[in-house]
Amino acid sequence: MKLGKGSIFFPDDFIGLGSPDAIRQSLTRLHKEGKIIRVAQGVYCYPEIEEKLGLGIIYPSSEQIAEAIARRDQATIVPSGAYALNVLGLSTQVPMNYVFLTDGSERYIPLSNGSGITFKNRVPKNISFQNRLAMLITSALRSLKKENVEEWHVKRIGELLKNEPKESVMADFKQMPVWIRNIIKRAYE
Repeated sequence: MKLGKGSIFFPDDFIGLGSPDAIRQSLTRLHKEGKIIRVAQGVYCYPEIEEKLGLGIIYPSSEQIAEAIARRDQATIVPSGAYALNVLGLSTQVPMNYVFLTDGSERYIPLSNGSGITFKNRVPKNISFQNRLAMLITSALRSLKKENVEEWHVKRIGELLKNEPKESVMADFKQMPVWIRNIIKRAYE
């Protein structure tokens, strides 16, 4: 197995190269030597190192870690809550803990930087969108709640949808509550 800089990996990626104890010991030794970093229990990264500006180790984002875990578990994930709002520019609040909806296992993963990732299990219907932007908008608006949506939110959604084919977004209308469909229709006007 060849890993490039910035790769996120797990002990199970090395099955067949030794016993589980030998693999764990090797990863622990590489971590102590500073060759890899441990971003969470059982989650490692071969870090990128930025030398020109002297920034040093570039840690993977929480989203990159969550996506790596989802790939490993063959699960679908969708940003939710304050994180979804922040990703879309509907909030300037940067969450300390990241919440993802998933069709996989529900759990909380504490990260080595003090933040954490929460996976909340949802029925596949709520995360089986064809259009990623439609899925993010739906997740963010559900978190915001209908009564808290302001006109500037609708304008921002309109900006996001400007380059998105309307048919692609409307194909996911079945997964959206009626009030979110109405906001999207207004945003396209």
